Amino acid sequence: MLELACGTGLWTRVLARHAQRVTAVDAAPEMLALNRERLAAAGRTNVDYLRADLFRWEPPRASYHACFFAFWLSHVPESRFAGFWETVALALKPGGRVFFIDSARSEHSTAADHHLPEGNEDTMRRRLDDGREFQIVKRFYDPDLLHKRLAELGFDVEVRSTGEYFIYGSGRPSR
Repeated sequence: MLELACGTGLWTRVLARHAQRVTAVDAAPEMLALNRERLAAAGRTNVDYLRADLFRWEPPRASYHACFFAFWLSHVPESRFAGFWETVALALKPGGRVFFIDSARSEHSTAADHHLPEGNEDTMRRRLDDGREFQIVKRFYDPDLLHKRLAELGFDVEVRSTGEYFIYGSGRPSR
C-alpha cells in the first residue's frame, strides 16, 4: 500500500491496520516525525517512511497494489495535475487501485475564517492558529468533471460526493 502526502498519520494508522505493509510518503520531515510517533504509539511497525517531493519523486515501477491519498489532490496545481496522475499510474501494479478523499466545495467544509476562492481561482488564504497566513493552492472538483478528466488521463475512476463536505474516488488505470 502506498500513501501519498501522508501528513501526521491520521490515515496511515487506519491503512496500517489493513495492509501488510505501507509506504508513507511526504515532503515535510515534521509531518513524517509526527506520523512515526502516532504509529509507534499505536504499536504499528509495518510502515516505511519516505521523504520526497511528490512532484519530483519517481516511484518504483509497478510496486504497489493500492495507492491512497487524502486531502492532497486539492493542493495539486493545475500545471502538475497530469504529472501527478502519471506518478500514481507508474507506482501501481497491473490491476492496482487508487483511492482518494478530498474536500467538496462548500462554505461549511472550511474553517469559519477561511473564504473559498472564486470559481476559477485555485488559491486561497489559510490562517494558522498562531496567526500566520499563507496563500495555498486549493482546488475544488466537481465529481463528474473530475471523473471525465481522469478518464482522459487513462484512469477508470468513479468519483462521488458525500453531499456537503467531501468527494471521494476509487478506481484504476485503464491500461
